[in-house]
Amino acid sequence: MSIIQLDAGDYFGSNESALLSLTYLNSRDENDFDCLSSNYNELAISSSKLKNYDKSLEYYDLALRYLKNEMSTLIVLNNKAVVYRENLNYSAAINILNEILSKSDLSRKDYARALTNIAYTKWLQNPNYDARPELFKALTIRTQEKDLWGQNSSYAHLSDYYHKSIPDSALYFANHMYAVAKEIKSADDQLEGLQKLIKLSPASLSKHYFEIYQALDDSVQTARNAAKNQFALIRYETEKHKAENLKLQQDNTKKGFMLVSLLFLVLSGSVIVIILYKKRKQRLELKAETAIRENQLRTSKKVHDVVANGLYRVMTEIENQEDLNRENVLDKLEDMYEKSRDISYEKIEFEHQNFHEKMAALLRSFATDQVKVVLIGNTGELWKKVDAKVKYEVEHILQEFMVNMKKHSGASNVAVKFERNDNRIQISYSDNGIGIKDSLQFNNGLKNTGTRIENIQGAITFETQTERGLKIQFSFPVS
Repeated sequence: MSIIQLDAGDYFGSNESALLSLTYLNSRDENDFDCLSSNYNELAISSSKLKNYDKSLEYYDLALRYLKNEMSTLIVLNNKAVVYRENLNYSAAINILNEILSKSDLSRKDYARALTNIAYTKWLQNPNYDARPELFKALTIRTQEKDLWGQNSSYAHLSDYYHKSIPDSALYFANHMYAVAKEIKSADDQLEGLQKLIKLSPASLSKHYFEIYQALDDSVQTARNAAKNQFALIRYETEKHKAENLKLQQDNTKKGFMLVSLLFLVLSGSVIVIILYKKRKQRLELKAETAIRENQLRTSKKVHDVVANGLYRVMTEIENQEDLNRENVLDKLEDMYEKSRDISYEKIEFEHQNFHEKMAALLRSFATDQVKVVLIGNTGELWKKVDAKVKYEVEHILQEFMVNMKKHSGASNVAVKFERNDNRIQISYSDNGIGIKDSLQFNNGLKNTGTRIENIQGAITFETQTERGLKIQFSFPVS
């Protein structure tokens, strides 16, 4: 079940199932070692997907402890090196990959995998490192071996390598990656390929790829949410059947008991009364427990991230403001509490007064000693004729930009400019961070940005062909 949930993108559910299965295994019984290594490998992968790299490394070490198969050991070591690389510990990743390459009996596929990973990691550690010979050698082997998954990885590495130095080559390999990803039917790799194409293609094609990305990402998220609900429903039905079987067993026991009791009614009447009382008490307790379990299952189906950005904003304020306004923080937490009381329904507050002040407070809440936030043109006059629903969408769009800046960009300067031309308002966001990283998967917030823009009949443009930083412009009509 854990493996199925992992493949379907239900990483929290996969973790839960794998941890539960560990309770049935004995760490001292060699008959259980294969299952233990598989379990810890699944836990390591799901933890890595959730960006919990330290926990992922712990689980890979546990998986290696119970592995006896050399081929599986090489795969787990390679995965561990990739986690070190994702966590920016390049030296540790290179040490592991050198250990793999030192093996004399490596298969061609294993050799190509370790070779491309060590070349890519050395380049990330030192951008002046010439990784081309190793990357192309790995690609040649994978092509000869008809290893499509391996080719997909090689094209991704080559596109990243040429991204700044030779953009045309980067675009060439991005196109190949996207084509192979479609051939192997890997949705995640298709999304990554589309991200590269969005950044590397001319403006006319970039918008086309962005639309394809949105449609595919929506489809993937819908499928994964459906899978999560399906797993929750399966667990609910299983618990329900267990309760019904227990009740049936109790009913059968009761019927048998009643038949026997009729034969000994005179002599055992008092005993029968006591036993019936105990049975009734057990049924009531079982019914109560079943009701609790059903309620927990219903609640678990409703839980999802509806207040994540709000919470992140409060965390940022607490972290960076020396003179913290305690009442202001409590008000925001209370607002998130009210929203979380029914997370399947999002209540929109139509606020008309002092919206420019609200926007200023939102954007400046992300300012720190290291990050400067500059606002231009955000006046009360600008927002006078803007509908409340449009304000709501704009607020959440800009909040998503700021959260992603804080989490991913490493920017030290952020500027947000507000302009009104005739009957349109244009908002320009820019920062001096690292831009949209190739390895960054658009989260639910950025995915919904396009939908929000569409809701207000607006248009959005990502300017990624810059030496550094990110520029985003969007505009929308006003009455």
